[in-house]
Amino acid sequence: MRKSADHVPDLSYLQLDRARNIYYQLNPAELTEAALQRNEGVLADTGALAIDTGEFTGRSPKDRFIVDDDITRDNVWWGKVNIPFDAEKFDALLYKVCDYLSKGDIFVRDSCACANEKYHVDIRVITEYAFQNLFVHHLFLRPEVVNPDAAPEWTIIAAPGFKADPDIDGTRQHNFSIINFTKKIILIGGSAYTGEIKKGIFSVLNFILPLQKKVLSMHCAANVGAKGDTAIFFGLSGTGKTTLSADPDRNLIGDDEHGWSDYTIFNFEGGCYAKCADLTAEKEPQIFNAIQFGALLENINFIDNESRRVNFSDITKTENTRVAYPLYNINNAVIPSIGASPKNIFFLTADAFGILPPISKLTPEQAMYHFISGYTAKVAGTESGITEPKTTFSACFGEAFLPLNPVTYANLLGQKINQHQVNVWLVNTGWTGGGYGVGQRMKLKYTRAMISAAINGQLNNIKYKEHPVFNLQMPVSCPNVPDLLLDPKNTWTNTELYDEVANNLAIAFVKNFEQYAAFCTPAVVNAAPNVTISTW
Repeated sequence: MRKSADHVPDLSYLQLDRARNIYYQLNPAELTEAALQRNEGVLADTGALAIDTGEFTGRSPKDRFIVDDDITRDNVWWGKVNIPFDAEKFDALLYKVCDYLSKGDIFVRDSCACANEKYHVDIRVITEYAFQNLFVHHLFLRPEVVNPDAAPEWTIIAAPGFKADPDIDGTRQHNFSIINFTKKIILIGGSAYTGEIKKGIFSVLNFILPLQKKVLSMHCAANVGAKGDTAIFFGLSGTGKTTLSADPDRNLIGDDEHGWSDYTIFNFEGGCYAKCADLTAEKEPQIFNAIQFGALLENINFIDNESRRVNFSDITKTENTRVAYPLYNINNAVIPSIGASPKNIFFLTADAFGILPPISKLTPEQAMYHFISGYTAKVAGTESGITEPKTTFSACFGEAFLPLNPVTYANLLGQKINQHQVNVWLVNTGWTGGGYGVGQRMKLKYTRAMISAAINGQLNNIKYKEHPVFNLQMPVSCPNVPDLLLDPKNTWTNTELYDEVANNLAIAFVKNFEQYAAFCTPAVVNAAPNVTISTW
């Protein structure tokens, strides 16, 4: 492992200048070598580094905090998502974490976020493990020139080996992720799950960009066609956001986090952090082929230890198996990852009840309503304890990362939809012909055909009919899609049961929206579905 460069950043502001070794700005090969030497992981047959994140194989949202101070007190939407943390407790915990890290080796990387240089944020990331720094190399933007003498705008400190004492440190349990907007520090401890690093800075951008820059920050994927037409894809886990945006006929801007300024869509990140459960070269060739030397595989299993071929269908460690890789591993990636304002927006939902149409067109008010709702459904097996379909609402398709009231983001979205005359589509990638266990999952080839038709303008001048419960405009025909599928009620053998389940789903929508209604205009509130029988 190459020793740190002669010129390393001054880390005295964190008292980390006394660390045993400071490894600064190592490249992927050096970080991979370091991880292997330190027994942090092993190489897969592709040359990717395979590691286990230990106790935590996903984020721990109940252990994410924001320091309550003059910047956040009157701006953050406090509650179950944004939990306040005492400023003095943060200072004490920061000292303890840095003291812990100073006794060993640390890996330091200067990087940045936001491909649009007008909104550039410089970030210094200090990690305990080499594989965490490899993740940062991939997921954050990589400036061609770094200046270790320059003070970063934000600092992220990640120390998985440090465990907090909740009684003393003010945390809920031994792991934590705390954002301090005054000190501009994200402090992570007790968890090696790398997604905490990426989502920490995403939460920061979700605060500063809408509030200070009037830029809409979005949990979405984005791609662009040969004519420069941008499309963006919102969707919760399991709805197909990454799969549908990775279109070989279009160029990828990014798969997860973007900003929408006056006239551009820009990626916050420099790479992808893709789920890889059941990954195949046939189904998702771009992701599969991106798993090369230097990529980081998390919590996977091998078919056998001799070949070290990954068994992507084995999810015994976690269903949240992941791979991280730089954007340049995707052949048709847009670099720098910037596009024009979108022509089409797709809200993806995996409706396990089989009620929503496979594609429908939304008015701007409906778009705001469904954006705030952020609906999908979880099915049996996705989480322990779930034995039947369960409605899931996550505001703006990313509630866990939103420091502001979700209506703030929806208002910005509505303004931009009207300003740029954007088509907004609700796409159900879930079930048809009945709910989960009765109906069938919508075929990917049909979903791709509907999205292609929308992007290519083939749904502009055709007949539509209105869904009787959700008031959505459903096309009566679409190239390469059977007409029967376009109205979900037609695919059910028991149409009376369809009406009953549709009404129950509408009730869930209306009940969920009660927490936001007071902040919305009457036009947005009235975009709610029709409820014929109230049972709550």
